[in-house]
Amino acid sequence: MAEHDLTARLAAHLDRHLVFPLLEFLQERGIYPEEEILAAKLRLLAFLRDPQRVQLLRPDKQFNIHILQERFQIGPDQIEALYDDAKFQFECGYYSDVTAYLHHYRVLSTNSERSVRALWGMLASEILTRNWNAALEDLNRLKEIIDLMNSSSPLNQLQNRIWLMHWSLFIFFNHENGRNGIIDLFFQDRYLNAIKTNAQHLLRYLAIAVVVNKRRRNMLKELIKVIQQERHSYKDPVTEFLECLYVNYDFDGAQQKLMECEQVILNDPFLGKRIEVGNSITVPIRDEFFENARLFIFETYCRIRRCIDMSILAEKMNMKYADAEFWIMNLVKSSKLDAKIDSVSGTLIMTVSRVDVHEQIIDSLKNLNMRTYMLAQNIVDMSQAAQQADRGD
Repeated sequence: MAEHDLTARLAAHLDRHLVFPLLEFLQERGIYPEEEILAAKLRLLAFLRDPQRVQLLRPDKQFNIHILQERFQIGPDQIEALYDDAKFQFECGYYSDVTAYLHHYRVLSTNSERSVRALWGMLASEILTRNWNAALEDLNRLKEIIDLMNSSSPLNQLQNRIWLMHWSLFIFFNHENGRNGIIDLFFQDRYLNAIKTNAQHLLRYLAIAVVVNKRRRNMLKELIKVIQQERHSYKDPVTEFLECLYVNYDFDGAQQKLMECEQVILNDPFLGKRIEVGNSITVPIRDEFFENARLFIFETYCRIRRCIDMSILAEKMNMKYADAEFWIMNLVKSSKLDAKIDSVSGTLIMTVSRVDVHEQIIDSLKNLNMRTYMLAQNIVDMSQAAQQADRGD
């Protein structure tokens, strides 16, 4: 399934260190001579390792600079040297130390541009040390900064958002609440526009997240619309499965694409994570995707037919007849569908029910509160950015 491999596309928007987990190997780097860098940092590093001295610092960066210069002869050059040392440590692969160095640098530095770069470095280090909670906090801080960078060029904002979404994949497919997080982030207008502009391949991960997240089924219609819009720019078996099922109602095509989805998931570095359970190895996202995909096929097939041959339905869902019958029986009981199974004729008989117009209106307005909130938040962010710009002038 090399034709569906996204590693090359993803790598273009990742720090080279973040590419290592995707390629499953590590390569040590020695870009800077260690002696030259460490000699210029000894005083500052000694200071940072002393908790009593660190307690002297305050949120006021100008106060910190004054204290460091007056009592410890540590000036702006030494503070900037801390950034260089953190970068050197990062290049050497000592990721656990980098976060602490860059945190101190952000507390001390008045260089706003480098401070943002330091936050990117902290995020990368948290990802590489698999500290997902801290990484999520850094991700949210970066998002807030990027969204407030109204003085930056549109191209720069677009690139920053695309980078942020690519880096977020490490977090969202490892954090316990990641599947909600990726949907919340990628469906925001600014980020969805960035996907449509220059990162259409991210639709694979958004589609997977929506399919496996039963609580976010309300986003399925919006997802299908985006997939249709971008089908000429990007498509893979995952997006084509949804298009076959919900746009073309092509159940044979959906069945074929669903079979292809397995290799796509297994070969994807974010989706194919394997977990050992007892004596067997399982791929959770694959299992959840297939479970929900079969449910999608079942619901769609039942929606347009009243009497269904279960052998045909089993074929559409790529299941054995006995397994399909048992699966459908449990589904009918658990979801309280108004249907019955005729085991003699091997058919599933659906009872036609009319949808209340009020329920249709409620369903169509489910996302209104969230969209209104996001619109209001964008207006507040723009207003705050404008006020900050006026103060700077």
